[in-house]
Amino acid sequence: MRVGRLTGAALALAAALSSGTAPLEARGLTIVRDVEIEEHVRAIADPLFAAAGLVPKEVDVYLVKDERLNAFVAGGQNLFLHTGLVARAATPEQLAGVIAHEVGHIAGGHLSRLVAAREKALGQMLLGAALGLAAAAAGAPQLGTAIVAGGATVAQSGVLAFTRSQEQAADQAAVTYLAAVGLPPRGLVEFLGVLEAQDMRLSARSDVYRRTHPLTRERITFLEAQDSTSPWRGRTLGPERAAVHERVRAKLDGFLDEPERVLASWTGESVPARIARAAALHRRGEVEAAVGIARGLVTERPDDPFLQELLGQILFENGRIAESIGPYRKALALRPDAALIRLGLARALLELPGGRGTEEAAKLAREVTLAEPRDASAFRTLGIAEGRLGRIGPASLALAEAAVLSGDKAEARLHLGRAQRAIGPSDPSWLRLQDLLRAAEALPEPRERDPRRR
Repeated sequence: MRVGRLTGAALALAAALSSGTAPLEARGLTIVRDVEIEEHVRAIADPLFAAAGLVPKEVDVYLVKDERLNAFVAGGQNLFLHTGLVARAATPEQLAGVIAHEVGHIAGGHLSRLVAAREKALGQMLLGAALGLAAAAAGAPQLGTAIVAGGATVAQSGVLAFTRSQEQAADQAAVTYLAAVGLPPRGLVEFLGVLEAQDMRLSARSDVYRRTHPLTRERITFLEAQDSTSPWRGRTLGPERAAVHERVRAKLDGFLDEPERVLASWTGESVPARIARAAALHRRGEVEAAVGIARGLVTERPDDPFLQELLGQILFENGRIAESIGPYRKALALRPDAALIRLGLARALLELPGGRGTEEAAKLAREVTLAEPRDASAFRTLGIAEGRLGRIGPASLALAEAAVLSGDKAEARLHLGRAQRAIGPSDPSWLRLQDLLRAAEALPEPRERDPRRR
């Protein structure tokens, strides 16, 4: 999995505001990135965004690594979904219902009403978070499930709880948006039923969704009535979307849940079950068993880019670099527009002995920075490749860009100093260097380490 720490004010998601003036204690945030999962969520969410009059490409969607059932909106058009919610949504229609409800909050401007007095400051924090989280991080290769671990001041629980009236308004809006895409509100009814059924078993700390989204019997009754009269009653997103949803759930469980639990629950020979077991065995260190399952999957479905990527991940993370190149190449050939797969191949090439893949790795990483200019990991990979090729100016500039995106002022200054010595005013990169110098200075000063802490 790709893991990297996000630090600095640019990466502060924004502390949840209490009833007073002081923010609540911030907690770490972890963002999950994966091509297949992101495409699945977007396939469900984008039509709902459009139905609400939003421009889908202007709404950012983030997957938060958290087993608790929660979803929240923040900073305008930013939607955050907990991985626990996605994995526990038994059907894509349940996920669609939750997303439609959250879209109701976005379109209704509910968050801005709640924090009107603090809107400007909070908005700046959230904007920084959105930029930082999208930049997501450094570490191992792009994997089937790539995780970017968050840093310092972030809040997982959704900024502020909505009022009952706002929840009801969001429910009403959800019914409208779901109808616009040809769905009844049955999925949302089912998901709220899951929350209601488990409510007595959850502690106040765990029951995030109930605290941020007050759950009432009136809400469920209203949605049940709407479902009973919906002209789309009984309609679903279809078997193909349901199959993808099951794969997404399997992947999330395989990479994020306890391996023993995964192996006990994902039995049988279905593709999702084998994906989950391969990931769990890989995490448990049973390499040959994991590789065997993954190889069997790609043999059966050689044109599935995400299965090729899974095999490449398992091989790469277990040091079988040369073997991982083939699956990564096949995955990219099948999905040439997938920047995360391209970055995974770049990282694998970068680790080939003798530097024989370094030039190609630099080319691929450079392409990723163009496709995802806020991905710090891509710039870091590019910087390493350029450095190994002896191109000090481009290497320093790329590493400085990664540091700025990650909010690391000290690291940014270090690489910018080197870049200034290697890049002159006649260099095409000179203007970008000046931009980065200004951006680095705008970052907060790094905190001094307390000598008493180890």
